[in-house]
Amino acid sequence: MNVRRSAAVLAAVAVIGTATPATAADPSASPSPSTAHASGLYGSTDPKYDGVWRQSLALIAQRTVGVTPAGKAVDWLTGQQCSNGAFAAFRADTSKPCEGNAVFDTNATAAAAQALMAVGDHDGDARAAVNWLKGQQNKDGGWGYTAGGPSDTNSTGVVVGALAAVGDDPAVLRSEGKTPYDLLAKWSIPCDEDGGGALAYQPDKKGKLAANADATAAGVLGALGKGFVTTAGKAPEGDPKCAASGKALKPEEVARNGAAYLAAEMHRTGDHLISTLPGAKDQPDYGNTADAVVALAAQGRTEQAQKPYAWLEKNAATWAKQSGPAAYAELILAAHAMGKNPYGFGGTDLVRALNATGPAPQTVKKPTGYEAPKADKSDSGHGVWWIVGTGLVAGVGIGFLLSGRRKRQQP
Repeated sequence: MNVRRSAAVLAAVAVIGTATPATAADPSASPSPSTAHASGLYGSTDPKYDGVWRQSLALIAQRTVGVTPAGKAVDWLTGQQCSNGAFAAFRADTSKPCEGNAVFDTNATAAAAQALMAVGDHDGDARAAVNWLKGQQNKDGGWGYTAGGPSDTNSTGVVVGALAAVGDDPAVLRSEGKTPYDLLAKWSIPCDEDGGGALAYQPDKKGKLAANADATAAGVLGALGKGFVTTAGKAPEGDPKCAASGKALKPEEVARNGAAYLAAEMHRTGDHLISTLPGAKDQPDYGNTADAVVALAAQGRTEQAQKPYAWLEKNAATWAKQSGPAAYAELILAAHAMGKNPYGFGGTDLVRALNATGPAPQTVKKPTGYEAPKADKSDSGHGVWWIVGTGLVAGVGIGFLLSGRRKRQQP
């Protein structure tokens, strides 16, 4: 299974026949009185595990496609920041100090830093978040989900994106001589082994690396020194397959090999990735497919990403509607990376759908070349074929962009 699934998600997919599509698709489907949230937050579900994350993704996606978010949406995010610069996944009572109460979350902090840079006029808040992250770097050069936790590829990739957002070079950030790129290279699976080219989330207890598409997408972006927002890179020269190296891999080699793995894996499974959640056998993984498209585009493999992107346009609208603002943001960022139109995503206006999950934005100024779709088909039933007869949505497909906040709650 994907090691970054939360207990909430696992619970949703484990009880076959008892979950409805809406609750299975969203791990926090029922708001709780203890976590009541202000009107500035995107999404109506319980923000306990993903409040800061989904808010950050929503703000980043909006700014990427010409939307100026509501001031209270930005205020909600800044209000979550702790005095040391860090963020927890969510704080229900921001009037109380964080120290001693909050579990600081590297993924939420890194996402928030990118969002604060994107919205403008909050560079100091973003810098404070990144300074806190720098202090949490592990001896192997990477980051874990929580301060002091063991490093993982996903968290390391997201933190690299935050460093890049504030203009810092990840290559010069060292802990006991190790950089984030050293960690990613170490966990890149050799080309001649099973899953060659992929990155592992973490090695197992025996040190063995297992291919993980979720981690690979995060690792490709991390190795390229890029954050959530990216455009198509220069097409790689030479053989696009996984290429061995006689010495430690350079960051660009890690990215090249990881992208080669993702392209081959999606081609093998029908232009999309397959969910690894329990009970989700042979079901599509929408979130990780979107992340893989972003990774491929960032590495210059837009041609290999065309069919997976077309598959998303045809099938992912219903998944996004059920999953909430972070899912819409994921698809918007995939469209942007591919140079496609998020205002007309297979007949769905992703931007309008995302905006509708939170406070009305101040302005919507579509970038040049974006045209409104002829019809909004967000309720057309795209994707319903993957709802199995028992009522379980097996292929919830959260993806690494949605995955970071649900994780230390896993059993």
